[in-house]
Amino acid sequence: MEKDPAKRAELVKTYKNLKIYADLTELLNDPGIQAVFIATPVPTHYSLARAALLAGKDVFLEKPLVLSTAEAEKLVELAGAKDRVLMAGHLLLYQPAVQWLKQYILSGAAGELRILSQERLKLGRVRSNEDVLWSFGVHDIAVLLHLVGQPPEFIEAVGQCVLQPHIADDVYVHLTFKGGVKAHLHVSWLWPEQRRTLTVVLTEAMLVYDELEQTVTLHRKGISADLTAIDRGSEVVFRGCDEPLRLECEHFLRAVAERKAPLSDGKSALEVIRVLEGASEKLRRSLPGQNGLS
Repeated sequence: MEKDPAKRAELVKTYKNLKIYADLTELLNDPGIQAVFIATPVPTHYSLARAALLAGKDVFLEKPLVLSTAEAEKLVELAGAKDRVLMAGHLLLYQPAVQWLKQYILSGAAGELRILSQERLKLGRVRSNEDVLWSFGVHDIAVLLHLVGQPPEFIEAVGQCVLQPHIADDVYVHLTFKGGVKAHLHVSWLWPEQRRTLTVVLTEAMLVYDELEQTVTLHRKGISADLTAIDRGSEVVFRGCDEPLRLECEHFLRAVAERKAPLSDGKSALEVIRVLEGASEKLRRSLPGQNGLS
Protein backbone atom coordinates (compact mmCIF):
# COMPACT_ATOMS: atom_id res chain seq x y z
CA MET A 1 0.00 0.00 0.00
CA GLU A 2 1.29 3.46 -0.86
CA LYS A 3 -0.55 6.75 -0.31
CA ASP A 4 1.91 9.00 -2.15
CA PRO A 5 0.67 9.21 -5.81
CA ALA A 6 4.20 9.75 -7.15
CA LYS A 7 5.58 6.73 -5.32
CA ARG A 8 2.58 4.67 -6.41
CA ALA A 9 3.25 5.58 -10.03
CA GLU A 10 6.89 4.59 -9.61
CA LEU A 11 5.95 1.24 -8.08
CA VAL A 12 3.43 0.54 -10.86
CA LYS A 13 6.12 1.32 -13.44
CA THR A 14 8.64 -0.96 -11.72
CA TYR A 15 6.22 -3.82 -11.01
CA LYS A 16 4.05 -3.75 -14.12
CA ASN A 17 1.87 -6.71 -13.14
CA LEU A 18 1.42 -5.66 -9.53
CA LYS A 19 -1.58 -3.62 -8.46
CA ILE A 20 -0.71 -0.92 -5.92
CA TYR A 21 -3.35 0.25 -3.42
CA ALA A 22 -3.47 3.61 -1.66
CA ASP A 23 -4.57 2.13 1.67
CA LEU A 24 -5.90 -0.99 3.37
CA THR A 25 -9.54 -0.03 2.86
CA GLU A 26 -9.09 0.17 -0.91
CA LEU A 27 -7.44 -3.25 -0.95
CA LEU A 28 -10.06 -4.92 1.25
CA ASN A 29 -12.89 -3.46 -0.83
CA ASP A 30 -11.48 -5.01 -4.02
CA PRO A 31 -13.76 -7.99 -4.84
CA GLY A 32 -10.98 -9.44 -6.95
CA ILE A 33 -8.82 -10.05 -3.88
CA GLN A 34 -9.69 -13.36 -2.19
CA ALA A 35 -6.73 -13.75 0.14
CA VAL A 36 -4.06 -11.56 1.74
CA PHE A 37 -0.55 -12.18 3.06
CA ILE A 38 0.32 -10.07 6.12
CA ALA A 39 4.04 -9.66 6.83
CA THR A 40 4.08 -6.48 8.90
CA PRO A 41 5.49 -5.69 12.38
CA VAL A 42 3.88 -8.06 14.88
CA PRO A 43 2.02 -5.40 16.91
CA THR A 44 -0.04 -4.64 13.77
CA HIS A 45 -0.97 -8.27 13.07
CA TYR A 46 -4.20 -8.39 15.04
CA SER A 47 -5.81 -5.23 13.65
CA LEU A 48 -4.82 -6.00 10.05
CA ALA A 49 -5.91 -9.65 10.20
CA ARG A 50 -9.19 -8.73 11.89
CA ALA A 51 -9.97 -6.15 9.20
CA ALA A 52 -9.16 -8.65 6.44
CA LEU A 53 -11.31 -11.40 7.98
CA LEU A 54 -14.21 -8.99 8.46
CA ALA A 55 -13.88 -8.10 4.78
CA GLY A 56 -14.27 -11.77 3.89
CA LYS A 57 -10.64 -12.41 2.93
CA ASP A 58 -8.59 -15.53 3.67
CA VAL A 59 -5.51 -14.59 5.70
CA PHE A 60 -1.89 -15.73 5.84
CA LEU A 61 -0.28 -14.13 8.89
CA GLU A 62 3.46 -14.22 9.47
CA LYS A 63 4.83 -15.50 12.76
CA PRO A 64 4.12 -14.98 15.54
CA LEU A 65 0.39 -14.87 14.85
CA VAL A 66 -0.20 -12.17 17.46
CA LEU A 67 1.24 -11.18 20.84
CA SER A 68 -1.41 -12.60 23.17
CA THR A 69 -3.66 -15.60 23.62
CA ALA A 70 -6.69 -13.30 23.85
CA GLU A 71 -6.01 -11.80 20.41
CA ALA A 72 -5.31 -15.24 18.91
CA GLU A 73 -8.60 -16.59 20.28
CA LYS A 74 -10.52 -13.68 18.75
CA LEU A 75 -8.95 -14.21 15.32
CA VAL A 76 -9.64 -17.96 15.39
CA GLU A 77 -13.26 -17.32 16.40
CA LEU A 78 -13.69 -14.68 13.70
CA ALA A 79 -12.16 -16.88 10.99
CA GLY A 80 -14.56 -19.65 11.97
CA ALA A 81 -17.57 -17.34 11.97
CA LYS A 82 -16.63 -15.98 8.54
CA ASP A 83 -15.65 -19.42 7.21
CA ARG A 84 -12.26 -18.03 6.20
CA VAL A 85 -8.85 -19.68 6.07
CA LEU A 86 -6.47 -18.37 8.76
CA MET A 87 -2.90 -19.64 8.43
CA ALA A 88 0.20 -18.79 10.46
CA GLY A 89 3.63 -18.55 8.84
CA HIS A 90 5.24 -21.35 10.85
CA LEU A 91 7.82 -21.93 8.14
CA LEU A 92 9.70 -24.78 9.81
CA LEU A 93 6.63 -27.03 9.68
CA TYR A 94 6.99 -26.99 5.90
CA GLN A 95 10.53 -28.30 5.91
CA PRO A 96 10.25 -31.78 4.35
CA ALA A 97 12.54 -33.13 7.09
CA VAL A 98 10.08 -32.10 9.81
CA GLN A 99 7.23 -33.91 8.09
CA TRP A 100 9.49 -36.95 7.64
CA LEU A 101 10.20 -36.88 11.40
CA LYS A 102 6.49 -36.67 12.17
CA GLN A 103 5.70 -39.72 10.08
CA TYR A 104 8.67 -41.66 11.45
CA ILE A 105 7.59 -41.00 15.04
CA LEU A 106 4.01 -42.01 14.23
CA SER A 107 5.19 -45.22 12.56
CA GLY A 108 6.61 -46.55 15.81
CA ALA A 109 9.66 -47.87 13.95
CA ALA A 110 11.97 -46.72 16.75
CA GLY A 111 9.62 -47.19 19.69
CA GLU A 112 7.95 -44.55 21.81
CA LEU A 113 8.81 -40.86 21.96
CA ARG A 114 10.61 -39.77 25.12
CA ILE A 115 12.65 -36.57 24.69
CA LEU A 116 12.90 -33.70 22.19
CA SER A 117 15.71 -31.17 22.50
CA GLN A 118 15.95 -28.17 20.18
CA GLU A 119 18.62 -25.49 19.73
CA ARG A 120 18.41 -22.21 17.78
CA LEU A 121 21.58 -20.30 18.54
CA LYS A 122 23.66 -17.67 16.74
CA LEU A 123 25.42 -14.33 17.17
CA GLY A 124 23.38 -11.28 16.27
CA ARG A 125 19.89 -10.44 14.99
CA VAL A 126 19.31 -8.77 18.34
CA ARG A 127 15.93 -7.06 18.68
CA SER A 128 14.98 -4.15 20.91
CA ASN A 129 11.20 -4.69 20.86
CA GLU A 130 10.98 -8.43 21.60
CA ASP A 131 13.06 -10.98 23.43
CA VAL A 132 14.88 -13.91 21.86
CA LEU A 133 12.08 -16.35 22.72
CA TRP A 134 9.48 -14.47 20.68
CA SER A 135 12.00 -13.68 17.95
CA PHE A 136 13.66 -17.09 17.54
CA GLY A 137 11.47 -19.60 19.34
CA VAL A 138 8.13 -19.39 17.52
CA HIS A 139 9.04 -21.87 14.76
CA ASP A 140 10.60 -24.28 17.25
CA ILE A 141 7.62 -24.29 19.60
CA ALA A 142 5.37 -24.94 16.59
CA VAL A 143 7.53 -27.92 15.59
CA LEU A 144 7.63 -29.37 19.11
CA LEU A 145 3.83 -29.21 19.46
CA HIS A 146 3.41 -30.69 15.98
CA LEU A 147 5.73 -33.62 16.63
CA VAL A 148 4.26 -34.43 20.04
CA GLY A 149 0.71 -33.88 18.80
CA GLN A 150 -0.67 -32.20 21.91
CA PRO A 151 -0.23 -29.07 24.05
CA PRO A 152 2.01 -29.32 27.12
CA GLU A 153 0.68 -29.87 30.62
CA PHE A 154 3.50 -27.94 32.27
CA ILE A 155 5.78 -25.10 31.12
CA GLU A 156 8.99 -23.84 32.67
CA ALA A 157 11.38 -21.16 31.39
CA VAL A 158 14.50 -19.39 32.58
CA GLY A 159 16.69 -16.82 30.90
CA GLN A 160 19.09 -13.91 31.17
CA CYS A 161 19.15 -10.28 30.05
CA VAL A 162 22.73 -9.41 29.11
CA LEU A 163 22.69 -6.76 26.40
CA GLN A 164 19.57 -4.74 27.25
CA PRO A 165 17.40 -4.35 30.34
CA HIS A 166 14.06 -6.14 30.06
CA ILE A 167 15.06 -8.07 26.88
CA ALA A 168 16.12 -11.69 27.42
CA ASP A 169 19.04 -12.70 25.18
CA ASP A 170 19.35 -16.35 26.23
CA VAL A 171 16.35 -18.51 27.14
CA TYR A 172 15.68 -22.15 28.05
CA VAL A 173 12.13 -23.53 27.82
CA HIS A 174 11.10 -26.91 29.24
CA LEU A 175 7.77 -28.55 28.37
CA THR A 176 6.13 -31.60 29.92
CA PHE A 177 3.45 -33.46 27.97
CA LYS A 178 0.87 -36.07 28.92
CA GLY A 179 2.49 -39.49 29.07
CA GLY A 180 5.81 -38.14 30.34
CA VAL A 181 7.28 -36.82 27.08
CA LYS A 182 9.66 -33.90 27.72
CA ALA A 183 10.74 -31.18 25.28
CA HIS A 184 13.52 -28.65 25.75
CA LEU A 185 14.34 -25.52 23.75
CA HIS A 186 17.42 -23.30 23.97
CA VAL A 187 17.33 -20.03 22.02
CA SER A 188 20.03 -17.36 22.06
CA TRP A 189 21.31 -14.51 19.91
CA LEU A 190 24.38 -14.23 22.15
CA TRP A 191 26.20 -17.39 21.11
CA PRO A 192 29.61 -17.94 19.46
CA GLU A 193 28.45 -20.34 16.76
CA GLN A 194 25.31 -21.04 14.78
CA ARG A 195 23.33 -24.13 15.73
CA ARG A 196 19.93 -25.24 14.49
CA THR A 197 19.37 -28.80 15.61
CA LEU A 198 16.59 -31.00 16.92
CA THR A 199 17.39 -34.21 18.78
CA VAL A 200 14.62 -36.78 19.17
CA VAL A 201 15.09 -39.61 21.68
CA LEU A 202 12.85 -42.66 21.30
CA THR A 203 12.93 -45.91 23.24
CA GLU A 204 14.79 -47.81 20.51
CA ALA A 205 16.79 -45.17 18.61
CA MET A 206 17.66 -41.49 18.40
CA LEU A 207 17.34 -38.93 15.58
CA VAL A 208 19.17 -35.67 14.95
CA TYR A 209 17.78 -33.10 12.51
CA ASP A 210 20.41 -30.61 11.35
CA GLU A 211 18.46 -27.68 9.91
CA LEU A 212 21.54 -26.06 8.40
CA GLU A 213 22.53 -29.22 6.53
CA GLN A 214 18.92 -30.34 6.01
CA THR A 215 19.69 -33.89 7.11
CA VAL A 216 18.17 -36.35 9.55
CA THR A 217 20.60 -38.84 11.07
CA LEU A 218 19.35 -42.04 12.68
CA HIS A 219 21.46 -43.19 15.63
CA ARG A 220 20.79 -46.80 16.59
CA LYS A 221 21.79 -46.08 20.13
CA GLY A 222 20.28 -46.48 23.55
CA ILE A 223 20.60 -48.04 26.98
CA SER A 224 19.87 -51.72 27.62
CA ALA A 225 17.93 -53.23 30.53
CA ASP A 226 21.20 -53.75 32.44
CA LEU A 227 22.03 -50.04 31.92
CA THR A 228 24.85 -50.59 29.45
CA ALA A 229 25.19 -48.45 26.33
CA ILE A 230 24.07 -49.80 22.96
CA ASP A 231 25.60 -48.46 19.74
CA ARG A 232 24.67 -50.14 16.47
CA GLY A 233 25.89 -47.30 14.29
CA SER A 234 24.39 -44.27 12.59
CA GLU A 235 23.29 -43.24 9.11
CA VAL A 236 21.73 -40.28 7.33
CA VAL A 237 18.16 -41.36 6.58
CA PHE A 238 16.77 -38.15 5.07
CA ARG A 239 18.12 -35.24 3.05
CA GLY A 240 15.96 -32.17 2.39
CA CYS A 241 15.86 -30.46 -0.98
CA ASP A 242 12.68 -28.38 -1.37
CA GLU A 243 12.29 -24.71 -0.44
CA PRO A 244 10.05 -24.42 2.64
CA LEU A 245 8.91 -20.87 1.84
CA ARG A 246 7.64 -21.99 -1.56
CA LEU A 247 6.00 -25.07 -0.02
CA GLU A 248 4.38 -22.92 2.66
CA CYS A 249 2.94 -20.48 0.11
CA GLU A 250 1.70 -23.29 -2.11
CA HIS A 251 0.07 -24.92 0.92
CA PHE A 252 -1.81 -21.71 1.70
CA LEU A 253 -3.02 -21.35 -1.89
CA ARG A 254 -4.26 -24.96 -1.86
CA ALA A 255 -6.07 -24.38 1.43
CA VAL A 256 -7.78 -21.33 -0.07
CA ALA A 257 -8.72 -23.15 -3.27
CA GLU A 258 -9.89 -26.36 -1.55
CA ARG A 259 -11.42 -24.64 1.53
CA LYS A 260 -9.41 -26.86 3.88
CA ALA A 261 -7.70 -26.04 7.16
CA PRO A 262 -3.95 -25.63 6.61
CA LEU A 263 -1.30 -27.46 8.63
CA SER A 264 -0.45 -24.28 10.56
CA ASP A 265 -4.03 -23.11 10.96
CA GLY A 266 -5.24 -20.55 13.47
CA LYS A 267 -6.05 -23.17 16.11
CA SER A 268 -2.55 -24.66 16.06
CA ALA A 269 -1.04 -21.17 16.06
CA LEU A 270 -3.18 -20.34 19.10
CA GLU A 271 -1.55 -23.22 20.98
CA VAL A 272 1.88 -21.86 20.07
CA ILE A 273 0.92 -18.45 21.47
CA ARG A 274 -0.36 -20.11 24.66
CA VAL A 275 3.04 -21.77 25.16
CA LEU A 276 4.96 -18.59 24.38
CA GLU A 277 2.78 -16.61 26.75
CA GLY A 278 3.13 -19.22 29.48
CA ALA A 279 6.89 -19.41 28.99
CA SER A 280 7.13 -15.62 29.08
CA GLU A 281 5.34 -15.53 32.42
CA LYS A 282 7.75 -18.12 33.86
CA LEU A 283 10.65 -16.20 32.33
CA ARG A 284 9.55 -13.00 34.05
CA ARG A 285 9.55 -14.84 37.36
CA SER A 286 13.12 -16.02 36.72
CA LEU A 287 14.22 -12.42 36.09
CA PRO A 288 13.22 -10.39 39.16
CA GLY A 289 12.28 -6.89 38.11
CA GLN A 290 12.60 -7.85 34.44
CA ASN A 291 10.08 -8.40 31.67
CA GLY A 292 10.72 -10.83 28.81
CA LEU A 293 8.54 -8.77 26.46
CA SER A 294 8.61 -5.05 25.90
